[in-house]
Amino acid sequence: MDIKNKYHSLDESIILASLREGDMEAFKHIYDSYWPKLYGYVYNRLKSKEAAEEIIQEVFFALWKKHKELEVTHSLSSYLFTAVKYQLLNYIKAANIRQNYARHFLSAEKITDNSNEEQVNANDLKKTMDKAVAMLPEKCQQVFRMSRHEQLSIRDIADTLHISHKTVENHLTKALRQLRTVLGHYLCLTVILLIK
Repeated sequence: MDIKNKYHSLDESIILASLREGDMEAFKHIYDSYWPKLYGYVYNRLKSKEAAEEIIQEVFFALWKKHKELEVTHSLSSYLFTAVKYQLLNYIKAANIRQNYARHFLSAEKITDNSNEEQVNANDLKKTMDKAVAMLPEKCQQVFRMSRHEQLSIRDIADTLHISHKTVENHLTKALRQLRTVLGHYLCLTVILLIK
């Protein structure tokens, strides 16, 4: 009996119990069963194959990493789609930092964190952002500033610095990851997810 048929007829609770015990076949069954639906959900919102794959991979990586302590309150489908929505939200936040920095930070009037709301001066935000950028490695700074301040495309940056497009993307990803770590509690990005 192959893996698919073995788990297809089993109750979800049994599959989850097997997963908690570290059964790789149970994990693979879940992966194969839910990947297409989760991928389709993300792709329909981002229209990016690479971004959708990255988000879904992160969700399944997290699922396996904590399989021993996994707690599914309602259904596995609900659990996975909720995890995907959180990853999607984080991705959009990071994209907004890169694409809408000036609009969000220079015109910001109200900054919200998880517990309360406080007024923050836009100039202070800009100074905080500049300090965070200054903490980046030199080449990473250069690529980030060319992208944000000079509004150059990845292709233009790559041509100017004589590096590959992938290298530019890696620098931007590294910059955004570090900035998100430093500025996380300052961020106020209005993101609307079409949750169905």
